[in-house]
Amino acid sequence: MQFLFPTFLFALAALAIPVIIHLFYFRRFKKVYFTNVRFLREVKEETSARSKLRNLLVLLARMLAVAALVFAFAQPFIPQDTDVKIGNKAVSVFVDNSFSMSALSSDVPLMEKGKQRAREIVEAYAATDRFQILTNDFEGRHQRLVSKEDALSLIEEIKISPAVRILSEVVSRQKQALASGAEDIETAYLISDFQKNVTDLADYPDTFPEINLVPLQSVQERNLAIDTAWFEAPVQMIGQTNTLIVKVRNYSNQAAENIRLAIKYDGQSKPAGTMSIPAGATATDTVRMTILRTGWHEAELSITDYPIQFDDKYFFSFYVAEQVNVLVINEDTPNRYLDAAFAGIPYFKAVNLPSRSLEFSQFPTYQLIVLHELREISSGLAAELNRYARSGGNVLVFPSRNAGLPGYNSFLQGFGANALQIFEEAPRNVGSVNTEEFVFRDVFDNKSANMKLPVTQGNFRTDRSNARAEEILVTYRDGSPFLSKYQVEQGHLYFCTAPLDDNYSDLVRNGEVFIPMLYKTAISSARNREIAYTIGRAEVIETDHKAAGTQIVYKLRGSSGEFIPEQRIVGSRLYITLTNQIIQAGFYDLFLDADNVLAKFAFNFDRKESDLACYLPEELQTFVGANINVLAVKDEAVLTAKIEERSQGLTLWRLFVILALVFLAAEVALLRFWKV
Repeated sequence: MQFLFPTFLFALAALAIPVIIHLFYFRRFKKVYFTNVRFLREVKEETSARSKLRNLLVLLARMLAVAALVFAFAQPFIPQDTDVKIGNKAVSVFVDNSFSMSALSSDVPLMEKGKQRAREIVEAYAATDRFQILTNDFEGRHQRLVSKEDALSLIEEIKISPAVRILSEVVSRQKQALASGAEDIETAYLISDFQKNVTDLADYPDTFPEINLVPLQSVQERNLAIDTAWFEAPVQMIGQTNTLIVKVRNYSNQAAENIRLAIKYDGQSKPAGTMSIPAGATATDTVRMTILRTGWHEAELSITDYPIQFDDKYFFSFYVAEQVNVLVINEDTPNRYLDAAFAGIPYFKAVNLPSRSLEFSQFPTYQLIVLHELREISSGLAAELNRYARSGGNVLVFPSRNAGLPGYNSFLQGFGANALQIFEEAPRNVGSVNTEEFVFRDVFDNKSANMKLPVTQGNFRTDRSNARAEEILVTYRDGSPFLSKYQVEQGHLYFCTAPLDDNYSDLVRNGEVFIPMLYKTAISSARNREIAYTIGRAEVIETDHKAAGTQIVYKLRGSSGEFIPEQRIVGSRLYITLTNQIIQAGFYDLFLDADNVLAKFAFNFDRKESDLACYLPEELQTFVGANINVLAVKDEAVLTAKIEERSQGLTLWRLFVILALVFLAAEVALLRFWKV
């Protein structure tokens, strides 16, 4: 047996007090009056013996009571398997307050069980120890050590939050807080359901500070989640059927049948169909949306699932432009077929400009720029077109029969495209169209039918040295490219090897290929416009910046109020970074003037918490290795005694307090009921 505070043993000198009381109190004589003294000697001898025995027993009870109290204050313990550490302690307690903690344990939600365990941990330590209470929110006030009383108050304030952290981040945060104190002993506790997708402490190598995991187990529930959604086409058009693809995931080990999917947009709700999803699998469905107005739209997908509901809704927003702007740069006169083609596509507005009268600053206002048979491409124009494409623009090039190869090849080199070689005047038939690529996907109802494809009387050969960066959309019968695509960051370069002049190509008369090509190249994008963002992720939101002036402050407004996000303006683009400023899923408006909404953004909760697969206690210990302790206790058990046993050994001070009370009770009984 060892003592936590051995200096208290000096108080054993207090055992002299009951001895002194015995010597001076019980030696006092009392007068007893007798009417007959014949039996005086006999009574005197019998009473003296009984009195001495009682007094000795009282003395023994008093001495044992004092000794037991002294031992209780010295806090004796019997060391267990772990080393007992003596000194002031700094204790960090992490309580997982993510959405998965709203699941039920055997009697209460895991969140309440986690708070109960946190209180038990704090109660297991002394009032002089210091504590950190940490949650997934990583609040600033949780990054310092507080007193025991304040720690208990912070535990009561913990609520479910959309934030989710991987456990290695949590441990790192705990280490920072513990290192800020001057305590001798540092200990960290993590209370969680330990979902497999956030528990990344496999074979943890570090042994300092001591890390203890307190697993909580829920009653396994079925959970379905709308994983994500996206539009098939990168640009949505008014009056057209826009296809939305929805992916729903089944996280349980049972198949889900007849799951109803609904959509709400423009103030109307309607069913979108039913889905059946195998166990542990995903299923996709398509929702057809016919958009009747331009501008920003808010939409919401939903399924019905209980009890985990935070992932049953998916918010998204999108913008429908009033028109698609196209710039056609001509060498001389515009091509009448090209003008007629754009005029025949609803909501397209084409502008013709000669190559000598260009305003490069206006390039970002166009979705497509067409180079129509320019003989030369200047270095300045090449640089601006390259910058325009990298920012998300699309460039379509029809070369001139007399194109200057050095200027063209310098331009193509900036896009990583194949260089032009000689122009061959020879008839050549187009043999195939790539219907798997976006430009010609879903264009032809019957792909196997004999389509009338273009015929050319002359075209440029290419060296194919950058063929890996090339995606051929339309091919000649000999395998050489007629129309190729090159992706450059966020935009595209589309290059036709034949001039558009009808003396060299009948493409302008082939509406089956020409019209879809113009339409789809204008609305294509290397990166789909984000229709939704995830709360808690370090994402950068990019949008248009059209305001003038230097002192410009953009604001975001949602259901919980408005705030100023971190923002950066680069040219015509605005970049917004959010740092835990959004905690509620829904729609947020971007504005300068409160009455004029510039953009709408949709935010959804992180789906990490949708997967309820957790480590069992025995699996968890094997997973994390020997350097981390797993404290597995039954739901009805109290964690305080287990922690005291681990940190202090088998504590005996409660036993000695009980013994002291027993001895005091024995003394009272002797004095009251033993009459002499």
